Amino acid sequence: MTEVELTISSQRAEPSPFRLIATLGVAGMISGLALSSVYQITDPIIRANNQRELEEAVLEVVPGAAGMQEVVLTNAEATKTIYAAYDGDDLFLGYAIEGSTNEGFAGQIRLIYGYDPSIKRVVGMKVLESLETPGLGDKIKKEKNPAFAAQFENLAIEPTIVVVKDGKDQDNEIDAITGATISSNAVVDAINTENKSWLQYLPATPPAREERDLTNEEDREAASGEGDDAATDGGGE
Repeated sequence: MTEVELTISSQRAEPSPFRLIATLGVAGMISGLALSSVYQITDPIIRANNQRELEEAVLEVVPGAAGMQEVVLTNAEATKTIYAAYDGDDLFLGYAIEGSTNEGFAGQIRLIYGYDPSIKRVVGMKVLESLETPGLGDKIKKEKNPAFAAQFENLAIEPTIVVVKDGKDQDNEIDAITGATISSNAVVDAINTENKSWLQYLPATPPAREERDLTNEEDREAASGEGDDAATDGGGE
């Protein structure tokens, strides 16, 4: 009996390569569809959260701001979107400008800062993304070290912003964080780079506040819809 069973077992046909490939293909297709569905569900949520965080940051780095609108700057090499900030009476207060650098101790640092062109000063700064060392470099974040961020609330930009170690005595100086000079320099480098690249392209006259408020979800969706319509009208040949 044992010999018969062994004979029968040995004669079982193995799956053909075609069947294996088909099975793997179906499994891959199902996985792809699942991932695509998850992406379609989560992507709008992630985008909305990122937009909300950006809006909150804009209003934070420009003191007194209650609303904002996008301003697109153009130079010979690129375009950049910055944000004009306004108070509750739609009076222009200044700009919020995003910047980044790869010169942090742990790599990239992303931030946003407020700039008042009427006095040529930085009026606020917030770190948006950083992997700096906890307890040291991460003190560039306002929530970790308010004193460092406070130095950017009335900071002269001319001739350029500089980092010092022994206490500042000039309006354009930033006192480095003890044990985190690289991180401190990286923040200042990001701001100096944006100032050099884009301040000369700011509108000569501050932009008037549009009726549409990009901090309002309905208005933002309407603006996005107009952009999609324009792209559709202009697409194709």
